[in-house]
Amino acid sequence: MDDRYGADVLAPGWKKRLQRELPRIPAEADLVVEVADGGFCGAVTGVRSGAVELEDRHARRRLFPLGPGFLVDGEDVVLVAPASSARTGPARTASGSFAVPDARARVARASRIFVEGRHDADLVEKVWGDDLRVEGVVVEYLQGVDLLEAVLDEEPPTADRRYGVLVDHLVPGSKESRLANAVLRGPHGAHLKIVGHPYVDVWQCVTPRALGIAAWPEVPRGIEFKVGVCRALGWPARDQADIARAWQRILSAVKSYRDLEPSFLGRVEELIDYVTT
Repeated sequence: MDDRYGADVLAPGWKKRLQRELPRIPAEADLVVEVADGGFCGAVTGVRSGAVELEDRHARRRLFPLGPGFLVDGEDVVLVAPASSARTGPARTASGSFAVPDARARVARASRIFVEGRHDADLVEKVWGDDLRVEGVVVEYLQGVDLLEAVLDEEPPTADRRYGVLVDHLVPGSKESRLANAVLRGPHGAHLKIVGHPYVDVWQCVTPRALGIAAWPEVPRGIEFKVGVCRALGWPARDQADIARAWQRILSAVKSYRDLEPSFLGRVEELIDYVTT
């Protein structure tokens, strides 16, 4: 006699039979992906620690866990780590140092590095962040070298708490150079190292090649540097939000130490050596 009701719909394996097998797509660089929940859409810039980093057309970057929940060309997919991500040799950090596998951040040292502003701190973190966490070195920003002496007076450096300072536009005759020399001659100079790069602003420490431009624009005196750069490059510069977006665009172009000027690289490495020796 025919079974008018068919097979038992609750028999073992019924869930698997109803599930659709989604294609597994390697998260290769530049693959355009949309996040199903939220709609964020961007190109793959890298995969690390079980997460994929996406960059949208506004140069904003976000991390998402690998796995289901993504769309490629409108189709549901499962993103997986690309086979090419497996390295045959020791991994390196963005600064070119050998990476320490599964390293935990060290408890912060008393010694530290000061930089002039947030953009300087962002750039140091982008390239040397992994190394600094392993070494336990904290980077703080001063909001201007003018405030350095007050910071040192509040918590003076000592033989066990040395400070390294990175200064913009540290060239003979500049205001920054005069301030730095005055501080070094003062009571805190014995346990303090001040170095700097020759550029007016830390933006110029990113190589023009990384940004796809021939050179950094010359900004006339009397025009705020960042505003002048944005206008010369055809980027919006109406308010601070535009300047912040311009910096994120510049910062996103930095993938490793190769995208930075040697005069900046050398000074940061010098300070790291000073506070960790």
